[in-house]
Amino acid sequence: MGVTLREKPIGNERISLYLDFYPALKNPLTGKTTRREFLGLHVFGNPKSKLERDHNRKTYELAETIHAERMQDIQAGKLGFLVKKTNQIDFLAWFKNQAEIEKKQRSVNSRNNWMSVYKHLHQYSNGKLPASEVTENFCQGFRDYLTTAKALNAVTEPNSTIAYNSAVGYFTIFKTALFRAVDARIITVNPAQGVKRLARKDTQREFLSLVELQALAKADCELPYLKRAALFSALTGLRYTDISKLVWSTVLDEETGASLHLLQEETSRQETLPINKMARALLGNRGNDDDLVFPELRYSSWQNQKLQQWCIRAGITRTITFHAFRHTFATLQLQGGTDIHLLAKMMGHQNVATTEVYQKALSDLTRKAADRITIDLKSISED
Repeated sequence: MGVTLREKPIGNERISLYLDFYPALKNPLTGKTTRREFLGLHVFGNPKSKLERDHNRKTYELAETIHAERMQDIQAGKLGFLVKKTNQIDFLAWFKNQAEIEKKQRSVNSRNNWMSVYKHLHQYSNGKLPASEVTENFCQGFRDYLTTAKALNAVTEPNSTIAYNSAVGYFTIFKTALFRAVDARIITVNPAQGVKRLARKDTQREFLSLVELQALAKADCELPYLKRAALFSALTGLRYTDISKLVWSTVLDEETGASLHLLQEETSRQETLPINKMARALLGNRGNDDDLVFPELRYSSWQNQKLQQWCIRAGITRTITFHAFRHTFATLQLQGGTDIHLLAKMMGHQNVATTEVYQKALSDLTRKAADRITIDLKSISED
């Protein structure tokens, strides 16, 4: 009896590994004979990086181990390996548990992002996903699905698709989960190793000019608390999630001025953020330490509608979201000459490259402003 480890090209310069039996073996359950056992392992045909070379080395080592085990089993007359043994570990349940770990180790916002990916995984797999079915083809299909997937959030517009850059982030979370699954021995080899990431696209960040912000401050809003919260975001750069869960114990009133003591979600660090007198005035009178500063603030499509109506009253007709006020803070700070590294710290960015996006937006705005002034030079004769 011979058992040979063989290779089969499967496209994209990748090779699948399988065992070749001679003579053919008989399946003890079905009675059918077979010559091959595909191991579900692949290597790179032309490794281009250390990561790919390391992947090949570890995969070949695993394949050789299985090869030796099969030879011993066959010699002992143990052919149980021919009976398909499906890994019945519920990958969806495991992934959902990872989301809860994110909440404990990082933040509620991180947990919510993982839960969004979980919901799409649940949708794509029809609610059933054994770990054995998380193959390279599944990973490729899930990646493609995310680029056209319908938004599953109840407050979004019906039949709207998720934003492309959201899909990029979701697939990154999915790949992170697969690395963890290998470490936890939920799966033996990362099936997404050869699946390319989605490339993030530059997006237009909507922000308000100082004139527009002043117009909003003068305009009436049906939800006064929403107006105060939005203007507070424009003056501090805080995200909606930070403002909605702000409690009075984090607001420090001192002789030198007011400040906020916050846990920044992106960096998971405690930061003290000074705020000016106008921002402090928007918070109103101090309540109990555990009380929310904006208890009425609840995310909903109805609230978003009231936000847009407020903008229209101020003469702003383009679509404005609450997050635009955070963009406004960053843009106005740069216009005022704030150092970009300091702004990155104020915004809670882990990497200054994230903040540089606002610098590019400001540069584009300056270019458009310069192009507004034109004169007719045709009438000027050459000397």
